[in-house]
Amino acid sequence: MQNIDNKKTEKKTENKAEALTEKKIQKQKETQTEKKTEGQIENDAIQLHKELKGKIEITSKSKITKDSLKLLYTPGVAYPCLEISKKINLDRKNSKEKYSKENNNKENKDNENKNNEKNNRENRNNDLLYEYTGKGNFVAVITDGSAVLGLGNIGAEASLPVMEGKALLFKEFGGINAFPIAIKSQNPEDIINIVKNISPIFGGINLEDISAPRCFEIEERLKKELNIPVFHDDQHGTAIVVLAALTNALKVVKKDISSIKVVINGAGAAGISIAKLLSCFKIEQNCYGNVCKSVCAPVCTPVKEILLCDTTGIIYEGRKEGMNSAKEEIANLTNKKKIKGTLKDAIKDADVFIGVSAPNIVTEEMISSMAKYAIVFAMSNPVPEIMPELAKKAGARVVGTGRSDFNNQINNVLAFPGVFKGALSVRASSITNEMKIVAAHALAACIPEKELTEDYVIPSPFDKQVVEKVAKAVANCAVKQKVNRV
Repeated sequence: MQNIDNKKTEKKTENKAEALTEKKIQKQKETQTEKKTEGQIENDAIQLHKELKGKIEITSKSKITKDSLKLLYTPGVAYPCLEISKKINLDRKNSKEKYSKENNNKENKDNENKNNEKNNRENRNNDLLYEYTGKGNFVAVITDGSAVLGLGNIGAEASLPVMEGKALLFKEFGGINAFPIAIKSQNPEDIINIVKNISPIFGGINLEDISAPRCFEIEERLKKELNIPVFHDDQHGTAIVVLAALTNALKVVKKDISSIKVVINGAGAAGISIAKLLSCFKIEQNCYGNVCKSVCAPVCTPVKEILLCDTTGIIYEGRKEGMNSAKEEIANLTNKKKIKGTLKDAIKDADVFIGVSAPNIVTEEMISSMAKYAIVFAMSNPVPEIMPELAKKAGARVVGTGRSDFNNQINNVLAFPGVFKGALSVRASSITNEMKIVAAHALAACIPEKELTEDYVIPSPFDKQVVEKVAKAVANCAVKQKVNRV
């Protein structure tokens, strides 16, 4: 009997050993496959681009027949052209008459120039353009190639594959037609003038990969001078997804956004925009004591303490070295205690670290110095500020990166298709800060609270509900703020 039992035990041990060996072999195969994929990605990408010769194409929405040709093109096409022209002239005439009545006794040339500019803005958004053309679902993807991914200033021509990729994402995820435009000049005035002059055919402008601090000036000027949404995705797309991920991560670690310390490393387009959104910068809401009410729910709750760092160290009001107008503005919003020092000094006792900077600049020691149940979003690409396994080993509870091969990928594609789809659906004249807040909360809500874990705080870009929920929230907010035209 004992021999039989021994044999059974031996057999179980052998089976267990075989199973472990099989798992080990399988793991080795997977590792080899991953290494092969990593080694082949450059060749595969080059080959695919060579085969495709462009990632997007223009296709017709109507079949051309002998009968339809005379309607879609000459002579029939003349009629919608004339209708649009008549509407423009009528709008211009009505606007001038209104201005004349209001300023009958005022001869102020500056006001007249401002009024003419307003006329031009309104005429460029003639309703009939939306009715008779594809303007309402057409976005320009604009770059000057000065800050492309992690590649830096590679110029307009070299940026085109990225811009085509962006246009592809607009179409595939949001159903939006987008066209890449790479501008040779890196002069802000040139870029602003070019975008203004091509704007009549577009329903929205997506600025992409334009270096800081020029990107701030370019976006602000275009937002003031155009009457269609202008959105710098490197700023706002990143900030929206970060806020969404942070909202869910805080639920996992059971902390409140109003009582946390956040350290952001990288004071470029993304870092400054994240700091502004977390500060509820220029959010319209009425507060009475601790109770706030917003036109677009949910209410924006500012982070208690934000420290923003660059290569010089912690940014504070009055700092002289390495400053520009954008950093000076953010210095007034953050670091109320005017703390000085390095990133290492800043990160001590922080609840959250957000990296939009450079690879491998955060150490395990720095993570260990953070508060208990720390949240780390290391988003430098392709190599993060600290690898997830090292951050976890050092004590971080929730870790996210910009990469798809790790948990919690913080990717702009979770934001911009839905944001633009919502704005375009109501012909919004702008994308407000409130619309960004509701987009972030709609994105966060795509994961039911009971399903949240430290490895799952942000949904996948392939989750079909993401775009629809974000778009609906943005559209509703636009209507409530009365920036919609339909």
